[in-house]
Amino acid sequence: MGGVFFCNAQDTGEDELGAWYMYFGMNRISERFSIHSEAQFRFYESTSSFNQLLLRTGLNYHINPNAIATVGYAYIDTDPTFESDENLVNTILEHRIFEQFILTNKVWEFLFEHRYRLEQRFIRNKSLQPFVEDAVDLRHRARYRIQMTLPLTNTFFLNFYDEIFINLQDDLFDQNRLYGAVGIHLTENSNVQIGYLRNQFTNQVFDRLQIAFFFNPDLKGIFKKEK
Repeated sequence: MGGVFFCNAQDTGEDELGAWYMYFGMNRISERFSIHSEAQFRFYESTSSFNQLLLRTGLNYHINPNAIATVGYAYIDTDPTFESDENLVNTILEHRIFEQFILTNKVWEFLFEHRYRLEQRFIRNKSLQPFVEDAVDLRHRARYRIQMTLPLTNTFFLNFYDEIFINLQDDLFDQNRLYGAVGIHLTENSNVQIGYLRNQFTNQVFDRLQIAFFFNPDLKGIFKKEK
């Protein structure tokens, strides 16, 4: 799902520099399993005009150090109108199931990550108009992301990715995301990234500032059985 849903509003906020504020966590609970946690707050402008709340979690199975399989769930609450029109749908709720596979490899100092994801999206358009029932739609989508990370020092690194979204029904192309960021390792298991995202749809392009915090503590000790 993109940062926006399109509608007939006169101003979609395409000319604004929006912002995504994000948290990501991967908490190891055993040698083979970990829990993914994620929260994203997306705005049409840098600190105002709410666009979207995304909450996502999943169970990861670590096949080996370079391969991870995941199943999970996401909840997404979207306001598709930059400048609200009370006659338009102003809330879109989505419940999403996803399956994911990640492969990593290293070339010289570059760490590459290939992420493949399938999504089953249950989308409800909530109407403000009286006596109009909410519309519910099931959509299927595939995503592929290639990401490259380059360490600069023990503290600083660069991160780049490109991700393509493909609808598995009409209108094959959904969107593309091109991203670049500077990252800072805060501790052994946490870092922050500050970057820029170019989010391209068929007829519109959105520029987004991204600030992300990653926290990946090892929780195996909590779940370890006492002998």
